[in-house]
Amino acid sequence: MSLTAQTYWAEHAWVDGGVRSDVVIVAAANGRITAVVPGSPRPPAGSVTLRGLTLPGLANAHSHAFHRALRGVVQADGRAGDRANGEPGGETGDEANGQADQQQRKGAPDSFWTWREVMYGVADRLTPDSYFELARAVYAEMAMAGITCVGEFHYLHHAPGGARYGNPNAMGEALIAAAAEAGIRITLLDTCYLSSGFGAEPNEHQLRFSDGTAEAWAERVSGLKADGNTRIGAAIHSVRAVPVDQLATVSGWADEQTAPLHVHLSEQTAENDACVEAHGFTPTRLLADHGVLGPRTTAVHATHLTPGDIRLLGHAATGVCMCPTTERDLADGIGPAVELQSAGSPLSLGSDSHAVIDILEEARAMELDERLRTRARGHWTAAQLLRAATADGHAALGWGAEAGRIEVGALADLTTIALDSVRTAGPPPRLGAETAVFAATSADVRHTVVGGRHVVRDGAHQLVPRVPQALAEAIEALHGP
Repeated sequence: MSLTAQTYWAEHAWVDGGVRSDVVIVAAANGRITAVVPGSPRPPAGSVTLRGLTLPGLANAHSHAFHRALRGVVQADGRAGDRANGEPGGETGDEANGQADQQQRKGAPDSFWTWREVMYGVADRLTPDSYFELARAVYAEMAMAGITCVGEFHYLHHAPGGARYGNPNAMGEALIAAAAEAGIRITLLDTCYLSSGFGAEPNEHQLRFSDGTAEAWAERVSGLKADGNTRIGAAIHSVRAVPVDQLATVSGWADEQTAPLHVHLSEQTAENDACVEAHGFTPTRLLADHGVLGPRTTAVHATHLTPGDIRLLGHAATGVCMCPTTERDLADGIGPAVELQSAGSPLSLGSDSHAVIDILEEARAMELDERLRTRARGHWTAAQLLRAATADGHAALGWGAEAGRIEVGALADLTTIALDSVRTAGPPPRLGAETAVFAATSADVRHTVVGGRHVVRDGAHQLVPRVPQALAEAIEALHGP
């Protein structure tokens, strides 16, 4: 990342669980912090000033980069939340299609099918080159939102129809290259996706997702390489997309590599019903019985769980990634985040379908959604929500020992929030955490530093020119004439 040492002077910074003022942060040439010195009233000579509240870099623990091309197109329908099948998001499968088709024939509002066709149209047009262009712009947008590390839940492996590229990891490597050019870290969560439902073959669109078997998936993913900017992880798309007799192959690969393992879990009640019908167990119990749960595993969404499911996840210390803006945009429901954390599951946050890209909003929404559900306030402190957005998010992505804190030895990944915008002006700096979580948005991100390198300076991306134009051009190319 950074090629030379750089010293930063933060007006205020989140250090050791509290706001400190006048903080000198020294980043070495290897991108690590070598000194953190609060109470330094004057910026040292040659230092870069960070005005506002500087936080550890934000972690986006769940992303489908190509969904950014659906923003606006999907919302224009106004009812695009009914994902009975939901290819990208951890949804149920073709076993739900019959019921949904009946609803459509009866005139019931079920616009998932419009959403799905738009999604397939975008996915079918993606090539390694066009995915690189789109992902670079999306990751640059993330950097401008203060995100320094993304977990990309990646299953667009092959060409449309399932034909193999000459380089079988061309699509994944395009994402890795895109993150590097946008200046953020990536954990590529290469996803095993083999069936469209319990006992059902992939449909024509899903053929490019599938390697045929978990063994073939493991062989391909073993060709991906980590580096200083990249971690390689694994994912099980969902219990309906990976046959039960192949779950252990995926989790075993993750164990051998000491890699993070993610899985879409119980986002829709139909997924639970279909799993019980097929196997006699809930998806959580099925994963537990096949050794998938554990402290390196993260369940994404976990919206519709039984009390027993919650106990299983917590007892195994399985993390849970909440994606509130997607869950509300698609009308999925409000997950039992409080109960999960109390049971022992650390929480992280993701922007998933990128209805918006704003981890501060994800943190705020987790608390505010719970207030709506319970009609009570104060389920998490601002400090706890910041932990989900930083340290626990990085831990879910395999960077927990290195990132998510402003301390000596950690990666110099920093996000500075303005405290003088129309949203954040007024509260005293000592309440900076509360201001950041409950008032600030991604528009208030002033600086983003990754590995000591100033990626976003005064709100402007330093590596990708004209990010809005780059997004518009990449998305227009996918929607076609």
